[in-house]
Amino acid sequence: MFRIRTRFLLALSAMLLVTFTVLGFVFNLATLRYIENSAVSQIDSSHERLVELMTQMDAANSTSYDNQGDGANRPGNSFRITAAAFIVDAEYSLVGTQNLPEDEMNLLAKVKDQGLLPQDVGNLRLESDGEVYYVSGFHIDQAIEGRDGYWLIYANVTGLSNFAATMNGFFVLLVGIVFAAAICVTFFLSGSITRPIRKLAGLADDIGRGDFTPRDFGFSDVEFADLNLALNQSARQLDIYDGEQKTFFQNASHELRTPLMSIQCHAEGISCGIMEPKQASTTILAETARLTEMVKDLLYISKIDNITTVYTSAVVDLTGLIRECADRQQAVAQSRGVHFTFDMDPSPVECDCVGELVARAVENLMSNALRYASSEVVLSCHANAGEATICVSDDGPGISPEALPHVFERFYKGTGGNYGIGLSIVKSIVDQHQGRVDVANTADGGACFCVTLPTTTKG
Repeated sequence: MFRIRTRFLLALSAMLLVTFTVLGFVFNLATLRYIENSAVSQIDSSHERLVELMTQMDAANSTSYDNQGDGANRPGNSFRITAAAFIVDAEYSLVGTQNLPEDEMNLLAKVKDQGLLPQDVGNLRLESDGEVYYVSGFHIDQAIEGRDGYWLIYANVTGLSNFAATMNGFFVLLVGIVFAAAICVTFFLSGSITRPIRKLAGLADDIGRGDFTPRDFGFSDVEFADLNLALNQSARQLDIYDGEQKTFFQNASHELRTPLMSIQCHAEGISCGIMEPKQASTTILAETARLTEMVKDLLYISKIDNITTVYTSAVVDLTGLIRECADRQQAVAQSRGVHFTFDMDPSPVECDCVGELVARAVENLMSNALRYASSEVVLSCHANAGEATICVSDDGPGISPEALPHVFERFYKGTGGNYGIGLSIVKSIVDQHQGRVDVANTADGGACFCVTLPTTTKG
């Protein structure tokens, strides 16, 4: 595991190393080629001049052959490439009246040590007495002093070679400077990244410990500013959720306490002999049934809210699902003198959803409608523009205007309500399906609940 700073430094160092290695290789290769081509061109030009000179000497019957050149064998302190030549026989012995200085004699010895015939010496690179030369041999067509003669033409490229070496030195120095600058830049960039990360990590740690206070660090980088905004939004949502959970448990405790106290009072009345056992038992059984139903609802809504619960959606025919729910509620409807009226599309209304959850929502709406209906509950289901709408309406007294905004709140009980859980379950299920639920009073005075679901899941 590496720190961000170390990763930046390694990556930047590797990039710079590869870049400068390639540049250094290309520079030296290009320089070497340039020096070699320049030396060869100078040697060829000198050979042409020497051939012309030999022709002129033959025309004048001259037999004096001296060292020919333009001062090439001088210290290489100039970029100019100069060439010179001397004549040797096949054994590298000087021909004619050539007087060579010591450095040229050393160069001739170096050429001889290569073990090549003079005519086979071609663009040979040699170093002698701290100087750099290119040497080529050419056969002389005319016999000299009765022997085959050869021109050994050499070019001094020390100036350019020294320049290339100097540039390599500067190149190495530049690499060192760039690497030092890269280290400074790396420390600056990594610091500009790690400091915001530490601040955001601290904010996330505070959120994890239950401190949901939003903090704006004022980052200049868009990405960190967006992450800071996202964490603050998460903190606000968690704060709301935490408050809802506390309220939920407080309300749940209150709702559970009421039937438990009733059961305890009647049980103590039986124990003390101050209550008639049969009548007290009836109350205890009723409160136990109420308590059981409430616990089931609490467990169900807890399951829905659990973000780790995984549900599998499938294509469901909502018209068939509503009829099945109505069949299960038929006995309750008959006992209360209420009948169901269906208003549905003739063709199936298909929706990609979790059938179990949608059925629970529909049954809760039906139970709520049966509680207030006088004689009829209307069940409708229609498809329109990629959405499916399920409506459950009754012919009861309707909902008071002050209660309408609160009917889906947990533990909110309107007139004649049970526990204030059923409609909140409906809201949770619809929200999980990315739909919406609306409530209003009908023109006839009853209440109408409409659930709208997308017919396909939203990714």
